[in-house]
Amino acid sequence: MSVRTSIILIALLFLASLNLQGQNKEVNIIYIGDSITQGVQLDDPGTQAPPALASMDLRRREGMGMVNFSNQGRSGFTTVDFLPQGETFKHVELAANDLAKKPGLLIFSVMLGTNDSAITGPNGAPVSPENYFGNLKSIIDKLLQDFPESKVLLHYPTWYSPNTYNGAQYLQQGLDRLQSYFPQLKKLVKYYAGINPGRVFIGDKKAFGYFKKHALTDLIPESGHRGTFYLHPNAKGAVALGSYWANAIYKLAMASK
Repeated sequence: MSVRTSIILIALLFLASLNLQGQNKEVNIIYIGDSITQGVQLDDPGTQAPPALASMDLRRREGMGMVNFSNQGRSGFTTVDFLPQGETFKHVELAANDLAKKPGLLIFSVMLGTNDSAITGPNGAPVSPENYFGNLKSIIDKLLQDFPESKVLLHYPTWYSPNTYNGAQYLQQGLDRLQSYFPQLKKLVKYYAGINPGRVFIGDKKAFGYFKKHALTDLIPESGHRGTFYLHPNAKGAVALGSYWANAIYKLAMASK
């Protein structure tokens, strides 16, 4: 092989490499949620909360480029607190406006429902399944209107022990209500598939079962009015939840043009 041919081959390989790099998916993620998303009780939520871990996981995956994110988790918050007319939603939109300036797909990763399901305590609780649907619809409608190129992932809320009772009262009634939200999430995705297809999707559904099975190893034991309860992920559990979210986000990113 001549020197000239070798140089041409090297140049072609270099250009092919650049082209492959250019095809990497870049994503900008706004994580909307409650204390579980925020990463309360973790030593360093900035690096240990599920949004940080999910984003780190994504960066290591084949075909992924830049991953930017903003953690908009708020401890104790419900879907009522995130309604478009409230101050919290304004903060979400400010964060989204910043990330929307960057190259890549804007994704809203949403996991709400734990505080909605409470018997007493959080704002608006208990939130009925119908109102849960309506609240999320109001939030999603505004996000899709203001960010017409964005996509929304709706994750199932995670399991908590049926004796959960801290400042708010959850118990078995709350856990049952939490699970009544799952069909509402499916209903929302079906609704948007009809009027605005390709924009709203179900995200993770597996974390609920995972934490139910691994509560003693992946959730923090907390003292409550009904004994030791399990609600918030520990460091190990945050890694697991971040991985579940990353799986859903990765699937969406790779399927997007």
